[in-house]
Amino acid sequence: QVQLVESGGGLVQPGGSLRLSCAASGIIFGIYTMGWYRQAPGKQRELVAAITSGGSTNYADSVKGRFTISRDNAKNTVYLQMNSLKPEDTAVYYCNAHKTVVAGVTYDYWGQGTQVTVSS
Repeated sequence: QVQLVESGGGLVQPGGSLRLSCAASGIIFGIYTMGWYRQAPGKQRELVAAITSGGSTNYADSVKGRFTISRDNAKNTVYLQMNSLKPEDTAVYYCNAHKTVVAGVTYDYWGQGTQVTVSS
């Protein structure tokens, strides 16, 4: 049974920081691309950041220079360090594990989400 459990969300003032964690079980963590997505009310879910099994990263333009994704394969955990938070970062943040086996065959797993609210 695959589980992705997020933690670290909460209420923070503009300019503040939070670190999200996502602990995975039931998968061979090291071979999956791990990502953080977010969904604000009334908006579509969007990719925030992703890190491949080899450690390559990519970020949404809106968070470049402020957010950092990292992974610890020994702990089966991926992190999202969020600095200089803005009200527009307010959303539910979801952890994703993705693996393409062959063309057209993929595995995707999601966590339950954690709320991040940036407000004064």
